[in-house]
Amino acid sequence: MNASHHTPHHTPNDGPQDFSAPWGRQLMLITALCGVILFGISGVLLAQAPENPPLMYRLGIWLSPAIFLLCALFSVRGYRLENQCLVVRRPGWRTRVPLLDVESVAHQPEATKGSIRIFGNGGLFGFTGLFRNQKLGRYRAFATDLTHTVVIRMPAKTIVVTPGDPDRFVNEINRICQTKTTD
Repeated sequence: MNASHHTPHHTPNDGPQDFSAPWGRQLMLITALCGVILFGISGVLLAQAPENPPLMYRLGIWLSPAIFLLCALFSVRGYRLENQCLVVRRPGWRTRVPLLDVESVAHQPEATKGSIRIFGNGGLFGFTGLFRNQKLGRYRAFATDLTHTVVIRMPAKTIVVTPGDPDRFVNEINRICQTKTTD
């Protein structure tokens, strides 16, 4: 029996599709700079610590590494398209976004220009959270490389992701949306 045998209706795109979330130069630079600053603050506080430091001083020593670790836990590790959902892979957990009512999806490399952060992380391990700009309005980002931005518009929300292969990602979402309308 041939192991590569496929049923007549099976295509190579059936099943979950995985996409990387490569780090862009901007994210690498911000994360490295923030790491140096945060651990530098802790190092200086530790080196200058009195013999029996007060509780607030000890908290100050550990606050910077805690911030660094917390941001790392919310980083984006990759994306998966499965069961008409976008799954954002994180360290140890996943965020699911249903793709049931996608109005449009497009690779728009300049989409996040001029954005302001409403709530979230602006560059330490990722660009994640709620943002706003003139072009997109309010949007939720799960981004690592702002040159690979893909904008997914739905009636109630806009999502921005940055898969390693934006064109393949757009094609897969379009395929998923066509499949659900023909079912």
